[in-house]
Amino acid sequence: MSSKSKLVRGYEVVIGLETHAQLSTQSKIFSGASTRFGAEPNTQACAVDLALPGTLPVLNKAAVERAILFGLAVGARIAPLSIFARKNYFYPDLPKGYQISQYEIPVVQGGTVEFYVGDEKHTVRLTRAHLEEDAGKSLHEDYHGQTGIDLNRAGTPLLEIVSEPDMRSSAEAVEYAKALHALVVWLGVCDGNMQEGSFRCDANVSVRRPGEPFGTRREIKNLNSFRFLQQAIDYEVNWQIDQLEDGLAIEQATVLFNPDTGETRAMRTKEDAHDYRYFPDPDLPPLVIAPEWVERVQAGMPELPGAMAERFQREDGLPAYDATMMTQSLAFANYYEAAKRAGAAPKLVANWLMGEVSRRLNAEGRTIESAPVGPETLAKLIGRIADGTISNNGAKQVFEALWSGEGSDVDAVIEAKGLKQMSDTGELEKIIDEVIAANARSVEEYRAGKEKAFNALVGQCMKATKGKANPAQVNALLKQKLG
Repeated sequence: MSSKSKLVRGYEVVIGLETHAQLSTQSKIFSGASTRFGAEPNTQACAVDLALPGTLPVLNKAAVERAILFGLAVGARIAPLSIFARKNYFYPDLPKGYQISQYEIPVVQGGTVEFYVGDEKHTVRLTRAHLEEDAGKSLHEDYHGQTGIDLNRAGTPLLEIVSEPDMRSSAEAVEYAKALHALVVWLGVCDGNMQEGSFRCDANVSVRRPGEPFGTRREIKNLNSFRFLQQAIDYEVNWQIDQLEDGLAIEQATVLFNPDTGETRAMRTKEDAHDYRYFPDPDLPPLVIAPEWVERVQAGMPELPGAMAERFQREDGLPAYDATMMTQSLAFANYYEAAKRAGAAPKLVANWLMGEVSRRLNAEGRTIESAPVGPETLAKLIGRIADGTISNNGAKQVFEALWSGEGSDVDAVIEAKGLKQMSDTGELEKIIDEVIAANARSVEEYRAGKEKAFNALVGQCMKATKGKANPAQVNALLKQKLG
């Protein structure tokens, strides 16, 4: 939970997220129909998905195992017995007239997700994670004013992950969502593709004066980017405060976010659980998960981000923040470890990944998998700094050239750009002698105890060598010559 809430116009913001992660199974949760994305409309909706007379749902074992894996990763309780229920409502893209979900007894209960906002660590508690099927999709474009229904997604397996209302800012909500996204992708339970709808969030937002009970919440539906999540929450918070400041009450509602206008608008009055008339699905027996099943799933678990971060601290000497950043995704961690294996010092690899590499990735909207500079190349570049071939400034120039495709070999780029540092002590001594002779005043000031004068002399030496001298070598020789 947050250590300290930051008020917005004198109000405390309260946020909880409900996240739908599409499970990475090849077939749907209750049928053998494909979950492949991008098929022609209505070509992947079988009789079971449509609940045609005489059909019965059969639970997908792989979906259950992915739910168990997620529950273990967040430290949750795996329910030995859970129930599937029918959530009843009418919508054109819901072919059964109900959605099969879990209500009273979900498969995953409790758990926590940890993340950083800046360098401050936060923990958000999870209420539950339950299995359910997705609905179809209403298509409004290119239908001449009519709406088309694509039922390919009907029956797609989802894990709905519900947090406690522990977040107190849109920044916290975004970092929580990013941490959750990284975890489900790390585990392989979800591909995380937000553009295809594999990972999307509903944000429950309310405001209150500090110390007062929770305010009335409004739920912002189907946010499929971290940027939209932040924009939607920020707009909604200010809208609710405006309402309260004008003496108006907040009505519980479901709202949609319009990314073109940056505004939320009410879609319908928010239903409560009783409005859905939940009852146990008579076609599905209770889901029984024996301890042996949980143990088998646990035995196949990958090393989790938290455990890996602790290992990086213990074995590589990384600070806690650096170690967490190195495990922000499995691909990022693999890059870091590959650069280490190539011989680069762990802390220097972490510095470059958090610095120049992340700067370029963020600027171009790339992921680490598509970085033009690979881990072995970065390790070689770091090695050329360590052995004195180039300076830190020169290394940044080489990195930019490699990233931009001006070359692929570190040494070739260093040579082509003339960035190799002077290593001839005799030549360097001659230049330093000339600088000392030409800057008598600075020499006197240094000998009188003015440290700034020494820095000025170093600057003159670097200027005379066109930045090619090794700064550490210049410092040592200059101090030696000045007595």
